[in-house]
This record gives sequence, C-alpha cells and structure tokens, in this order.
Amino acid sequence: MARTAIVTDSAGDLPPDVAATASITVVPLTVSFGAEEFRAGVDLSMADFYARLTAPGAAFPKTAACSPGDFQRAFEAAFEAGNDAVVCITVGSRLSATHRSAELARDALPSRDVHVIDSQTASLGEGLLALLGAEMATRGDEPAAIAEAIRRRVADIRVVFALDTLEYLRRGGRISGAQAAIGSVLSVKPIITIADGVVETLDKPRTRTRARERLLQMLTHLPAERAWILHSGVDDIEPFAEGVAVSLGLPRSAIPVSLMGPSIAPHVGPGGVGAAVLTRVT
Repeated sequence: MARTAIVTDSAGDLPPDVAATASITVVPLTVSFGAEEFRAGVDLSMADFYARLTAPGAAFPKTAACSPGDFQRAFEAAFEAGNDAVVCITVGSRLSATHRSAELARDALPSRDVHVIDSQTASLGEGLLALLGAEMATRGDEPAAIAEAIRRRVADIRVVFALDTLEYLRRGGRISGAQAAIGSVLSVKPIITIADGVVETLDKPRTRTRARERLLQMLTHLPAERAWILHSGVDDIEPFAEGVAVSLGLPRSAIPVSLMGPSIAPHVGPGGVGAAVLTRVT
C-alpha cells in the first residue's frame, strides 16, 4: 500500500490545527505590508494580520505566489518522511502563479511520483479538496486514484462571498476607482464567486443585510456533502452560520467557521462573509 502525502498552499485557508490533524503540508504564500514581508500563516498571526489590515493609514497588503523552491522542499521533505507519492492541490492557476510553481517543482523531481492539481478555486474551496485527499490517503488509496478523484471533484466546489466594501478590490486593481466610488455611493455589497478559476460577480445588493440574505438564497437546496463558513473579521458570524446550515440542510455542528487567511483576505477586505461547499455527486 502506497503512502501518499497531501500538500497544498496557504491560499486554501486551512486553519493550522486542521491541516496538522489531517497531516496536510501547507506551503505559504508571501504577504507584504509595504517593505515588510511575511510567510502567510507562519510569520504572521491572524490577530496581527487583521490588526494591520484595518489599521488607519496601513499599507495595502500584497500577496506573492509560492516559489518552485518552496514546493520542491515540501515535496522532498514528504519523500524523506517515507511517503511514496505526493498529491498537491493548489490555488486556481488563473488566480495565482502558485500552481505553475508547483508544476515546476514536480518537473524538477522526474523520478518521483508527484501529482499537481489545479483546484480552479481558492480559500476553503481549495481547502475542502485537500481534506478530501487527506481522507483518501489515510484510507490507503493509491496516489493516482486520489489525484483523479480530486480532479473530478473540482467541478463540485462552490465558493461564494458577500463583501462589505469595494475598497480592497479597488486597491488590489480588480476594479477601477470610478467603479468603487459609484459602489460606495450606492452602498453596494457585491456577492462574488470563483467559477472555472475566475472571480465573477453574482449580484450587487445595496445593503449588508440584503447581501447576506441573497447569499443564503443562493445556497438554498444546494446538495451539500460538506461545507465551511469563512469570514474576514466579522463579530456577528453566528447568525449567518446558522442561516447557512438551514439553507444547506446540514447540522450547524457539521459546518466549521474560520477566518479567511492572509493569502485571500487582502482581496476581500474586512467584514466579508462566505461559504465553501462541496456538493454531492449525483
């Protein structure tokens, strides 16, 4: 029976304790505030990140992809630990150069059994796929079977966010200053998703309350196998979490809640809420 290591990157937003329990190696992206650089989830705690993100006059955080060397070191460490193969799930290739870095690291180890999978998504959508791979690896499934199963399930991932502000999309170059100004005047709270590796706008409610209501409507009757709720520094997340559970028809206790990490939150901004759902195979 082959031993398979599961590797992913920090854009998957897996909490460190969850990744550790599942024996998933997380390769960190780089986050910078001005001249200061940090490895996401390694050099910068969640508390420090959100304090910096929301500090008046703070430098806008920027993210940089993992390097091929980062992945190669993670792969080599997995083999040195006695694994026979590596299955690596990355953030969507159309969202970050991280996926290409993982491919280059794989190509640098031609004699090793390394599978690199484009999740075509981010945040806990990517994270749920990594957890699925870890469960299969624990069962002793063959590496090629794990990789093929995850590739098939990429199409079953749904990720939706309701943003509280357009400012961070503007500062990150995702929208123009004029669009952000108009949105602010109208109090637009856009609902976005990641479809086929591209960020798309699903709706543009004009209030925070309406945005959450609309997001819950989008989740209603979705055939959920499992789900995860995420937010970017929201104090009143529990009512939203309860609404997600009702919409999906899942027990509230079955849906974890966690903060978006430093790899994703700079693009969402504070006050965002969302959910990642792995839909059932029908």
